[in-house]
Amino acid sequence: MDSIPRESLEDARESAPVKQPIAIVDIGSNSVRLVAYEGLSRAPRQIFNEKSLCALGNGVATTGKLPKAGIDKALAALRRFKTMSEILQVGELHVLATAAARDASNGAEFVEAASHAIGAPISLLSGAREAELSAHGVVSGIYRPDGVVGDLGGGSLELIDVKGVQLGKGATLPLGGLTLMDASNNSPRAAVKIVREALANSRIVERVAGRTFYAVGGTWRALAKLHMRQRHYPLTVMHGYVIPSEDASDFAGIVERVNTETLISIEAVNAQRRPLLPYGAMVLDEIIRRAMPKEIMISTAGVREGLIYEMLDQAQRRKDPLIVAASEANLQFSRAPRHAEDLVDWTDRFMKSTHLEETIEEKRLRYAACLLADVNWRAHPDYRGEESLNLVENTALTAIDHPGRAFLALTMSYRYLGLDDDEVSPQIRALASARMLDRARIVAAAVRLAYLVSGAMPDVLPRTPVACLKSKVELTLPADLADLASDRLYSRVKQLARLIGRDAIVTIAG
Repeated sequence: MDSIPRESLEDARESAPVKQPIAIVDIGSNSVRLVAYEGLSRAPRQIFNEKSLCALGNGVATTGKLPKAGIDKALAALRRFKTMSEILQVGELHVLATAAARDASNGAEFVEAASHAIGAPISLLSGAREAELSAHGVVSGIYRPDGVVGDLGGGSLELIDVKGVQLGKGATLPLGGLTLMDASNNSPRAAVKIVREALANSRIVERVAGRTFYAVGGTWRALAKLHMRQRHYPLTVMHGYVIPSEDASDFAGIVERVNTETLISIEAVNAQRRPLLPYGAMVLDEIIRRAMPKEIMISTAGVREGLIYEMLDQAQRRKDPLIVAASEANLQFSRAPRHAEDLVDWTDRFMKSTHLEETIEEKRLRYAACLLADVNWRAHPDYRGEESLNLVENTALTAIDHPGRAFLALTMSYRYLGLDDDEVSPQIRALASARMLDRARIVAAAVRLAYLVSGAMPDVLPRTPVACLKSKVELTLPADLADLASDRLYSRVKQLARLIGRDAIVTIAG
């Protein structure tokens, strides 16, 4: 994608019909999960999410069969999910089953019983198909991915190369946490040997050298959560969290070596998942040692989001999910949604006049900032900055990394609190580069000026352009709006001008 698709923004109003919920049930080797989404969208929003840790894959590697206890728990969860889907008035229900069901000798019998319990047909995914869906999930949720996707479940590890929207051929390895526990007889030393032998001839792993490894799956998310807590990381959003490879390897080594119950913040991880942490750590550590990726990035988008992405037509797939999500928030919460679209065009013209270099990533972040600029207007004025910061820090935006999320949070803070860094969270500032901090202040200063000129109403900004003209930043008011000129307005123009090394001027057209 060489430029931001304008249809992501321009079709916002037309692409917001009443949606019927769509739900996906994922029957995995460790957990059975129901996720219901608001509707089919390029930026799907969850309205319900529940999982049951059933450990269906427990013992499959040694006995070849799904355990009765796991089957009973899974069927009970599926009956509950059927009822919940009816309560949610789900229009489409898709049910997927993965490694445990496909590998066990009694898998077919279980799938039949499971289909009856959930009241829907079940798609039994091959390893290659599971890898493909995981990759599509990463494509749907990460902007221009380039690396290898690794989806670690309880029964298997799926690997697939991804670059942009292009996928390689997927492969599956028997390296899931439950499988490793069973095959090694709970011996970490034996498990390490199994992992090394399985990855020794993986050409897909070798392709991640110097690129990004996209980690998908609950065990790796749990490891990342512990890593976050130990660093006192300022964000809680897991999607897009990046760990440099050397740091990830060191941390994985610690998790492998010590009793998991002694790890800092272990209470943040479900007790039933904790025994799997050392096995997930050793798989990640071996991948890093063997291929040396540039970094590990956590993706909460996987098989389920990949399935939704596949349901979209090509035009919908080409849309930028960050802009789609920001547009939907603008439509739902802003005073006058068309004003945000005016603001995008108004800042477009201004940025072009400054001759400041702006990358595609910086432009899409500016667009998102404009679309989100007024979503918190109903909050008390004293708390708009704080609530806007929390909104951007924690909301389910997708296709945005953590520095980008910090940029939006900073822009919102500067927009409400003023351009003084002392008022803005130093922890959030630490996530952004010097250039991003500078751009956040410029965009926020422009937004502050725009709201003083327009009152957040549409059709005003196109008539009140602001532009760099040689040594000055000039705001032009038409004659019928000349009375808007004031010391406060001039002060806002001056604030913006100073950030790019210009003087300020307000002129009346004609």
